[in-house]
Amino acid sequence: MKGKKRLKLSVWQILALAYLAGTVIGSVLLILPFATKSGQSTSYLDALFTAASAVCITGLTPYDIATHWTLFGQLVILILIQASGLGFMTLVSAAFLIFKRGLGMGSKNAFILDSRGKPNGIGTLLKRIVIGTAICETIGALVLMIRFIPEFGAANGIYFSIWHSISAFCNAGFDLMGTPQNGGFVSLTAYIADPLVSLTIAALIILGGLGFCVWGDMLDCKLNFKKYQLNTKVVLVVNCVLIITGTFLFLLFEWNNPSYEGFNFGQKLLASFFNSVTPRTAGFASTDYTTVSDSGYLLTVLLMFIGGGSGSTAGGIRVGTFAVIIMGMLAVFRGRRDINIGKRRIDYSLLSQALAILAACFMILIACTLIICAIEPEGLFKEILFECVSALSNTGLSMSLTPTLGIASKILIILLMYAGRVGILTLALALGETKTAAEIRKPVDSLLIG
Repeated sequence: MKGKKRLKLSVWQILALAYLAGTVIGSVLLILPFATKSGQSTSYLDALFTAASAVCITGLTPYDIATHWTLFGQLVILILIQASGLGFMTLVSAAFLIFKRGLGMGSKNAFILDSRGKPNGIGTLLKRIVIGTAICETIGALVLMIRFIPEFGAANGIYFSIWHSISAFCNAGFDLMGTPQNGGFVSLTAYIADPLVSLTIAALIILGGLGFCVWGDMLDCKLNFKKYQLNTKVVLVVNCVLIITGTFLFLLFEWNNPSYEGFNFGQKLLASFFNSVTPRTAGFASTDYTTVSDSGYLLTVLLMFIGGGSGSTAGGIRVGTFAVIIMGMLAVFRGRRDINIGKRRIDYSLLSQALAILAACFMILIACTLIICAIEPEGLFKEILFECVSALSNTGLSMSLTPTLGIASKILIILLMYAGRVGILTLALALGETKTAAEIRKPVDSLLIG
């Protein structure tokens, strides 16, 4: 029909709607009476908060997962985590593959190019993502069973291992460790000096935070670092620098932390390594963040804000954005016209996009922190800022503030989680679209800065 216009949505708009739909469906399932151990319906806002946290693979939750939700409720949360971890982008591309619907050139290129920039088909991309995820999560679960089966029994040990492997690889940070009878903070604090659990969870977090593009490039080029794409090299190098630097600084700042009491050097090093890895949007914690030093607190906030690799299960402004901003800053200070990374040159337009993402995140973060500080007068600024950064970066770490938040504050945190998972990604993609230059360009002028 000529008179009818078909509504065309971009892949990114469909992705945003998929996150929203998953959140709504998850919240409806979580308000069912048999989703809770008490047999009473959870308030819709708390169910929505939990579903949004799972879909955005954040980890913040108003209730303890182990004690509040039944097996049904826990499985709903786990499915939301896994679906989002694989990526609604992957699910959307699969739908396009099955139904053979048309894509715009920009959207199509995002799905049919392999890690070397060669046409490879959506099916190959999906196969790599699904198989790679399954292998990593299966190995992680099998290793965790060594510890959890003797501790929790066969059935619970297997279930706990699978749950925490998926949650760690997807950088979600949800755990089933329960709440101590005297209240307080749990997560993985009982395993702070356990190499098997700490190193396995940390390895899963790192692998999930690298991104599918990095996986593909490493798979294609094996261990030949020189053949890796620039993105792969930057993600690997910056990740290593952040982890090593973070470990050293945590060891320095938290040497006398109460959580490290009675530990030898090796155990403190292990705890510091885990504390360096988990803020990269994972959400698991082996240390009670209410006890960390001010230096350790600020370091954690910075690591949360940076996050992991683009196209991965991690959040934050992403490693690539951080690297471009740092290299661009150095180029400007040195008076260089080009931004060089190794033997490659980065276009200044990429720096503009990176700075736009950084500015947008800062503005959103400051606005929400100010509002929550105003409506939560009993809350401490440190706790509120920590919560907001954790939500926007999709990390999930908390200073035990989440259950005490009021209705308006919880709504803001939900919006922050959604913005962190969808909004900034959409902004980045919008900025990356090629547009025709205006025929009439306005005169150039200048401003004083600095």
